[in-house]
Amino acid sequence: MKIMLLAASILCLQTVTALAADSIYTVPLKDIDGKGTTLKPYQGKVMLIVNVASHCGYTPQYAGLEATYLKYEKQGLAVLGFPCNQFGAQEPGSNEEIKQFCTSKYNVTFPMFDKLDVNGEKRHALYVMLAGKDSPFPGDIKWNFNKFLIGRDGKIIKRFDSKVKPDAPELTAAIEAALAAK
Repeated sequence: MKIMLLAASILCLQTVTALAADSIYTVPLKDIDGKGTTLKPYQGKVMLIVNVASHCGYTPQYAGLEATYLKYEKQGLAVLGFPCNQFGAQEPGSNEEIKQFCTSKYNVTFPMFDKLDVNGEKRHALYVMLAGKDSPFPGDIKWNFNKFLIGRDGKIIKRFDSKVKPDAPELTAAIEAALAAK
């Protein structure tokens, strides 16, 4: 009984946290260095939010994400990486280790954030908004490198599965359309 009450309390807390954030820009986050932040600095930009991992078959997508970021950054695209260790324990390192890996192996310059949960009882409020029951694309994240494209207005435009590479025609077309929308 106590376990059920604890689980219900955690679920309610996640829901309250998500509701307290009136937009995607106000969800409390931490950057990869542990500093408190939000997505407010990216308001008015197109965002590609990706749950990432360092030891995954999709990890080479870091190179494509970086190339996409560099190609479209000046037009207003922000690629944002959110490490997650929920899939096959493929992101076991500390934030410092993750940052070192990404910068040394893939020359990542796009913003990276604190490791978080994208599914389950401890699903972060950001992912409650992105994939929760009130999202236009609800449902659990199936694996690492799932991508959400967010418009300049903060609304979710599209969700892309892990197998969709950063340079895939459908993702590129969606990014370009979002950047063209004012």
